[in-house]
Amino acid sequence: MTDFKRIALADARALLDDPQVSIVDIRDARSYSTAHIPRAQHVDGSSAAAFIDRADREQPLVVYYYHGHSSQSAAAFFANQGFREVYSLDGGFELWQQQAQHR
Repeated sequence: MTDFKRIALADARALLDDPQVSIVDIRDARSYSTAHIPRAQHVDGSSAAAFIDRADREQPLVVYYYHGHSSQSAAAFFANQGFREVYSLDGGFELWQQQAQHR
């Protein structure tokens, strides 16, 4: 079993700005279509296999949900699928959105 790391938003900023890093939004499709972190891909149960097949598992992967709790389970799932470096974003989309509004 491969492990994932929890990461604070302040520490994740460089990862989120790096075009080599994959960003996965596991919220519902409607929330994703309303707003999401730039470059994030929406991945859910029906699209996870396709994402895994096409993703570069050697590149870092940041996973987020609304508040960062459920993303931990998803991050563990992706780590167990062979992704080398997986992060769960603490505070999730809600914290990212709050801080993006104050920038």
